[in-house]
Amino acid sequence: MTETDIRFTIDGQACLAKPGQTIYEAAKANGVYIPVLCHFDGLKPVGSCRICTVRVAGRYMAACTQPVTEGMAVENAVPDLEDMRKALIEMLFVEGNHFCPSCEKSGNCELQALAYRYQVMVPRFPYLWPVRTVDAGTPLIMLDRNRCIQCLRCVRGVRAKDGRKVFAMVERGAHLTVEVDRKLAARLSEEEAREAMDLCPVGAILRKETGFAVPIGKRKYDHAPIGSAVEKGTGR
Repeated sequence: MTETDIRFTIDGQACLAKPGQTIYEAAKANGVYIPVLCHFDGLKPVGSCRICTVRVAGRYMAACTQPVTEGMAVENAVPDLEDMRKALIEMLFVEGNHFCPSCEKSGNCELQALAYRYQVMVPRFPYLWPVRTVDAGTPLIMLDRNRCIQCLRCVRGVRAKDGRKVFAMVERGAHLTVEVDRKLAARLSEEEAREAMDLCPVGAILRKETGFAVPIGKRKYDHAPIGSAVEKGTGR
């Protein structure tokens, strides 16, 4: 502990944080897992998915955007918050068209991994079966909107060499969709295309002409459940 460390608790567990750390970052550093979907290390947090919602002094807040303060008492893994997170995961499934067994991202998908962690079997909400399109009009990547959860990771993180955004959100409300700038996407290198696929938490952005490079059964979350690395103090 240093003089600048901030003392706080998560579910009664004493923790330390560095100045400027968010609740999510500090929790991770203390081996406490808080689930996220829209957050990605290195990108400015926006708190759009609300999966990371915690409670402090009766107030609900996004752990990925809220800085830690001295003496803060954070509620995280409590029954009502965990049920709320499970409901959000269920809503993401029913408002899209997710077919996990046929998805190239199966085993690497964060939404799928969270569904396993929260033991989602049959969603409490009716399936909407929306009509969504697939954009395969660029050389290296395919955008499958059926799987998109509108987390904004691609909008924030995938940029051309001149800094312009390759992806953007258009329309509003129920008509909100992700669009790809085909001219900018056509200039992505093979490595940048792979990074775009890895940045997406689901199977909405796929690298063309590449399939089963890692066999099912040997992928990231086939080895260990999501969050287990944080709880063991070795990563995410």
